[in-house]
Amino acid sequence: MRHFNKILIANRGEIALRIQRACRELGIQTVAVHSTADAQAMHVRLADESVCIGPPSAKESYLNVAAILSAAAVTGAEAIHPGYGFLSENAGFAEMVEAHGLTFIGPSSAHIRMMGDKIAAKTAMASIGVPLVPGSTGEVTDLDEARAVADRIKYPVLIKAAAGGGGRGMRVAHSEGELEAAWREARTEARTAFGNDAVYIEKYLDRPRHIEMQVMADAHGNVVHFGERDCSLQRRHQKLLEEAGSPALTAAERDALGEVVTAGLSKLGYRNAGTLEFLYQDGQFAFIEMNTRLQVEHPVTEMVCSVDLVREQIRIAAGEKLGYTQKDVTFSGHSIECRITAEDPETFMPTPGAVSVFHAPGGLGVRVDSGLYAGYVVPPYYDSLVAKLIVHAPTRPEAIARMRRALAEFAVVGIKTTIPLHQRILEDPEFQAGDYTIHWLERFVEQRQTDPVI
Repeated sequence: MRHFNKILIANRGEIALRIQRACRELGIQTVAVHSTADAQAMHVRLADESVCIGPPSAKESYLNVAAILSAAAVTGAEAIHPGYGFLSENAGFAEMVEAHGLTFIGPSSAHIRMMGDKIAAKTAMASIGVPLVPGSTGEVTDLDEARAVADRIKYPVLIKAAAGGGGRGMRVAHSEGELEAAWREARTEARTAFGNDAVYIEKYLDRPRHIEMQVMADAHGNVVHFGERDCSLQRRHQKLLEEAGSPALTAAERDALGEVVTAGLSKLGYRNAGTLEFLYQDGQFAFIEMNTRLQVEHPVTEMVCSVDLVREQIRIAAGEKLGYTQKDVTFSGHSIECRITAEDPETFMPTPGAVSVFHAPGGLGVRVDSGLYAGYVVPPYYDSLVAKLIVHAPTRPEAIARMRRALAEFAVVGIKTTIPLHQRILEDPEFQAGDYTIHWLERFVEQRQTDPVI
């Protein structure tokens, strides 16, 4: 089997640090690429080598394929790990990496391309028996077709961009009178955001949970799952808090879904890490999309399964077998992750700036993934995520208590963060009871913003 001596990490921030840690434990040297704005970032300071690949703009740096490939050539890197975001789900980038004699640490470009097109992904999943949300069988190209689909599956319906992500290119129509405007707005936003105005239609579920399943597959036909994550706490389709496992599922439901998913992906010949996302309502699962990369929230899975998912990615990319079967995967306790962002917890406006004090919480079952340090200046050019606080405990109530304690210890001075919002969520009786859906957090935030000041 091939062993990597040096890996270039085509990302920044906490995920670049996370990949560095896995590489160090495997005895692999790392190359950090960075923009001029990230010259003092922790992922740059801790790498074995670093290469500046452009100015602050992501388009001219972290999305600059030529600069990244040049950095790999200059440093002698043998493989590239894309992390999440940026180029991680860019099939063309994966192809170029391979064309330059390097290994892309992730799925094949064919599977990235397939799952990046939401219509193609649904078609593939239907072919392997994965349940879908009722809706159109492909792109909806005109209003007459849109009306016919909506009449068949009944209102409300959701119009979604085929090349979408992050909630862009999505509109809800609650009646035929709203359909035309929603259809046109979704196409316009999709064209602007993705350069592709293709849309499709699904039944809009009014109280679903967002459940996703982590899978890992090697190049030898072996596929396992590492259970589910509940990612229902979202604001504007952006996740804020995740749990493993879900308070809404039983072990039997997890196992049943896992069997369908792993058998299907084995048929597709999928390789490396992947996450299948589902809506779950009234005991039924419905596939919505697959992410062909490492997820932001992967640490909660690592905590309950005692597995290093990045290490597994690297091993598989080097041609190794998984080395274990589904029966060897065990689940222990409960884990919760809070995404800490540099945003005002009331208005959600970004708050870049200098961090004067940084103190991470600690203790049993507490993990912090962050590139922050005292004196670091959070730049205004990138995603606002600055830390992930993850806890693990034997039970969900104990995990909640541990997270509340850890949030109280977490000190970030100089910029505003969403720590106070997470504290309010953890104190809410409905959250503590596990009684929430994907719409819960929007209402929670709106109620807070409209409460009278006493």
